[in-house]
Amino acid sequence: MEDILPLLRVTGADLAALYAQADAVRRAHCGEAVPIRAIIEFSNQCTNDCLYCGIRASNPVPRRYRMTPAEILAAVRQVAGAGVAGTVVLQSGEAPGAGDDQIAAILHDIKAVFPDLAITLSVGNRSRATYATWQAAGMDRYLLRFETSDPDLFARLHPACTLAERLQCLHDLQDLGVQTGGGFMIGLPGETMEILAANLLLCREFDFDMIGIGPFIPNPETPIGEQPNAYADDPDMFFRAIAVLRLVNPRAHIPATTAFDAWFSNGRDLALQRGANVFMPNATPGPLRQDYQLYPGKPCIDEDAFACARCVQARLRALGRPVAAGPGHSLKTSKGSHSDS
Repeated sequence: MEDILPLLRVTGADLAALYAQADAVRRAHCGEAVPIRAIIEFSNQCTNDCLYCGIRASNPVPRRYRMTPAEILAAVRQVAGAGVAGTVVLQSGEAPGAGDDQIAAILHDIKAVFPDLAITLSVGNRSRATYATWQAAGMDRYLLRFETSDPDLFARLHPACTLAERLQCLHDLQDLGVQTGGGFMIGLPGETMEILAANLLLCREFDFDMIGIGPFIPNPETPIGEQPNAYADDPDMFFRAIAVLRLVNPRAHIPATTAFDAWFSNGRDLALQRGANVFMPNATPGPLRQDYQLYPGKPCIDEDAFACARCVQARLRALGRPVAAGPGHSLKTSKGSHSDS
């Protein structure tokens, strides 16, 4: 931790040097091409009541929905038709149960039609057996953010789950050989700089294939909606975290997450210049996007998949960065059969 904390405090010319170093490490290990991973938020149904989340179970505001298998496959067809993304990310609230078998069937159906399209699933904590079933059905990757490495802070924010349970899920996924993504929110109420440093170190300890981080954005429809981001007065901390994350995880895929655009009009562009290497546009059908807002100010809720694809291409052209070809699998040679493909 002693080597990370000073980097989280740099300012001025030292901060610019940190960003430049992170960008150089990204270029050396990930190249200039940007993998595109299109997100389909197929359900906002959730049984959890996490204190920061706009789709928490007790929030009456969003209209609850769950896309049918045919609707999900149609959305995947749109992603494939746009010709930009090599990965589709199927994301939902956490609602374990009978729907888990339906997810396996959906994975199988997508792979039958689009065998070269990588599938990332992000639906929360499940048993090792369920993850194995999904892996056999066609799941290439799984994204499960731990959100904070501090057990007490985690417990305050997640009444239905412990940090130990979340970390066990991540261990199970890695043991199965699934390309595994983790990550955390930056600036949760109660977070200290020491906790932020521990979050970064936990990512290094897991050696994740992908690491998604982004600023905590207060949602007024949640119990902590009036509590500001811990770094609201120092938003450069969001980018310091991205830069340090790249330095300690040189070969991880690090997305420029949507939350950066909610804080800054060009937030994802800046993240791509300060250590991030992946772009994740929204491919959820337009009428549903309004009901999948984890936080206010979420961008791109009025666009369709093709509009998002054009926007991504324009943003990357402005940065002089090409779109990566192929599925953009793990860059880590020890991560199973899909590595370096």
